[in-house]
Amino acid sequence: MNTHTSISLQLIFLLGILLAVFITYLILRLIKTEKRKNEAELKFQQLERKINTLHLETLESKLDQHLFKNILNSIQSHAYQTYFALDKLSNVLDYILYDSRNKYVTPKEEIEFALNLIEINKIKVSPLFELKVKSIVKETEPMYEKKVLAPLISIDLIENAFKHADLQSADSFISIVFEFKNNTFYLTVSNKISGRSPMRKEKGGIGIETLKKRLQIIYKDNFKLESFAEGEVYTSHLKINLFEKDA
Repeated sequence: MNTHTSISLQLIFLLGILLAVFITYLILRLIKTEKRKNEAELKFQQLERKINTLHLETLESKLDQHLFKNILNSIQSHAYQTYFALDKLSNVLDYILYDSRNKYVTPKEEIEFALNLIEINKIKVSPLFELKVKSIVKETEPMYEKKVLAPLISIDLIENAFKHADLQSADSFISIVFEFKNNTFYLTVSNKISGRSPMRKEKGGIGIETLKKRLQIIYKDNFKLESFAEGEVYTSHLKINLFEKDA
């Protein structure tokens, strides 16, 4: 083997070592980059969860304030029915202060709460006003008494109807229908729109948009909320497909 061949082999060997070192460096960089990427994604997910939790708590606090204001105004303006209203208010407050602080409640608890809320709102209604409340519930459903439903989701649709209907008109009405079947929660609320109601000019209220944001955070694509006006009747329909959740 001559000197020239020996030098060539040494160069090839050296280049091989350099190439191996370079490839090893790239692999280590790639592993490190992937690790940082995974850590960044994990941190992002943690931050996203915190933001959603904070956002959700903010929305829920607004719901509480909105509810308390309407209930207290109702009782104050109808003093002769205070005893009856306070009895229902006690049930509502128990639900808000205790049950609704849980991440989830049972559909049974939420419907009972909503019915108490409706009874309180009744004191604002004329004796001639048509208020129809119907509950179509299949109590044997596996999830009816399981904690799978977000609390206080009934407030906005019900309060919206009482806010925008003419409660003293004999030809006006509110219709509220609860359904629970096939592990799905339904709430349909309809009302004849008052001539003085701003809803004639609005496409939707702040409360409805707040509810939609809250549902998006909790249920992602497993819910449907529709609100629309047909002539003088405004209807909101909520459907939530429920599934097992940790309470």
